[in-house]
This record gives sequence, structure tokens and C-alpha cells, in this order.
Amino acid sequence: MTPDILRAGLGDTNVLAAVIEFLCAHEPDLVAAADALGIEPQELAASRERLNP
Repeated sequence: MTPDILRAGLGDTNVLAAVIEFLCAHEPDLVAAADALGIEPQELAASRERLNP
């Protein structure tokens, strides 16, 4: 995916779920993303449950 495709998909729960799955598969990226968002990595990881009930 290109940055433009990702930006265009911000309102699409499938795109968001794919990004979170990607982050969860590589802990350093998950931690860095959570840090940038000002949340705990566990919160970010738990969000995939809300996107994929």
C-alpha cells in the first residue's frame, strides 16, 4: 500500500484493521505507533477487536 492509499482508507474499517494487524505482528512498530499516539500498546492492539467483532 502506498501512503496515499492508506490516507484514502482512513475511514474504511478494513484498512484500519489491516494496519493494526500489521503493527501487532511487529512489536517495535506497535510500540512506536502507540507512543506516537500517546496510548499504551495494549490499547492499540485491543482496538482490532473493536474493528473485527
